[in-house]
Amino acid sequence: MSRSSHSESVEAGVLRTLHRIHRQLADLRERRARGPRQRRNADAHVAHQDQLLATVQNEEQAMRMAADKKQLDLKTAEAKIKDLQTKLNTASSNKEYQALREQIAATEMATSVLADEILEAFEKIDAIQPKIAEAASVLEKARQKAEQTHSEVAREMPIVESEIARLEGELRQTEVALPAEVKELYQRVVRQRGEDALAAVEGQICLGCYTGVPLNVCNHIMLGYPVFCKTCGRLLYIPEQE
Repeated sequence: MSRSSHSESVEAGVLRTLHRIHRQLADLRERRARGPRQRRNADAHVAHQDQLLATVQNEEQAMRMAADKKQLDLKTAEAKIKDLQTKLNTASSNKEYQALREQIAATEMATSVLADEILEAFEKIDAIQPKIAEAASVLEKARQKAEQTHSEVAREMPIVESEIARLEGELRQTEVALPAEVKELYQRVVRQRGEDALAAVEGQICLGCYTGVPLNVCNHIMLGYPVFCKTCGRLLYIPEQE
């Protein structure tokens, strides 16, 4: 442990207050930074669910387009059969008649296959409908959650900013009680460690790094001498209950 070379003392209550303010400010600043992250995450989730819905909708659209094409092919094949049957009735030779019958049979086979494929395509379209409904439902819930998140953050941010401003003012007022030399060392540690610039000593243990504090050093702290932990560099103080 190290002790400041000057003889000016620091009230334990001042150090406890400083530590409390720094920790509260750190929490509030994290909440302030968390707000935009929450909004971004909520919006990203909506965008992701929107993309999932679009994907399944595009899949259904592709199925419908394929089914429509097969139906068009079926109509074309049926029209071809009628045309071949007309020609069959006016065939001028047995050879032509047989060739037309073969074409009709092949085309009828093709139409049968197309009809089966069309039926299968519409079954797939029916099967994908629950997926579309589910994706749409999840998207709607994500949008509602995002709106709620935006509203909560919008309500909370002014309160957080107000509390930060109040505590920063309280911090400046409390720091006035620090002797000049101690304040310089304290500010250096604050720049390095932020809210961890100070640490309580309980049971001769620094609660910042959990190393032992000799009894004579604890006595110096209790007498108000500014002491910085040799291990972690934090400004030490004795909790109020001790």
